[in-house]
Amino acid sequence: MLYVDIPTGPEFKSLNRARADACVSIYLETTPLSQQADQGRIELGNLARTAREQLEANGFDKRRLADLMEHIDDVIADDDFWRLQANSLAVLATPDFIRTYRLANSLTPTVQVSDRFHIKPLLRAITFPHSAFVLALSENAVRVVEVFSDLPPQPVSVPNLPKSAADAIGQATLKSASQSTRVHGLEGQNTRLKQYARRVDEALRAVLSGRHTPLILAATGRLANVYRSVNSYPELIENGIDTSPDRMSESELANAARPVLDGHYQDELGALKALFAERESQGRATTDMSDAARAATYGAVEALLVDIDSVVPGTIDETSGEVTFAEAEGASSYGIVDEIAGRALNSGAKVLGVRREDLPRDGELAAILRYAV
Repeated sequence: MLYVDIPTGPEFKSLNRARADACVSIYLETTPLSQQADQGRIELGNLARTAREQLEANGFDKRRLADLMEHIDDVIADDDFWRLQANSLAVLATPDFIRTYRLANSLTPTVQVSDRFHIKPLLRAITFPHSAFVLALSENAVRVVEVFSDLPPQPVSVPNLPKSAADAIGQATLKSASQSTRVHGLEGQNTRLKQYARRVDEALRAVLSGRHTPLILAATGRLANVYRSVNSYPELIENGIDTSPDRMSESELANAARPVLDGHYQDELGALKALFAERESQGRATTDMSDAARAATYGAVEALLVDIDSVVPGTIDETSGEVTFAEAEGASSYGIVDEIAGRALNSGAKVLGVRREDLPRDGELAAILRYAV
């Protein structure tokens, strides 16, 4: 089983804003197999040693360096921590604090030392939805299941969720509902289904409010259309599971949900690529890092796709956005694309961490601009 703790949006922005005399960012592959945990420990120790050597070469204060390394050594020595792992581990440390995140996706091992964290690899974890809620809805029953990319599905307790359509309208069956002229025949059945759907939507608000986790609807026929017409949760995916969920187990719902989730992500990427092509002809899209850095500094980036695996060392001027490339990685530089992504996020841009093959052009990034700069 995978144990994941993905940073939330506010956590990610806080990490992006963090500045210190030394920020060490380490990413390594791990395994959920506890008997192989020592491999990750050894790898973390090796990468931490690389970070220490960079700081020593830069004349970093020895006491501050000792404090930083103590944080990492404590993680390496924590037996309980290594017993519960996923596919990758992010370790972000300064002399004053340390943050660790166990991630479901596989990341390229790397170590970066600068005055800010290298957070671009984390973008993949928060870009691609590794979980979703499935609303299994029929006239006979309703339930909510949370599904994950690599974990067993889990039922979700939803207070005040009706047991069925009849329960929602307070009758033994739909056919025994009120005899008012408004609920006769097909029109009446649609009215009762809408009442049912509204009760379900109202109950879900208490669980889903403030979340960005996708919601997948498993329903058929009129009920599926009726629920979509009253749904208030903005993350309901357009495509759903078009099979009656009554006889589907939680595992079967999860298996049916995963391709829907993958398709949703690909549709989102496709839409951004199409928008990039449209804006490029208007002078409002670029793959040039210098242009993207200037646009991000001025708050002109609307959406940004970045290659999560590449690192281009250098610095970006805080005011003008001018890029200065560095010949090699070191404590006096940081990842340029990483910094562009951070500035874009702080100005409200949509930022996605992708593989290089998902970019619309060959390069490190693709920026869609609000206006030409």
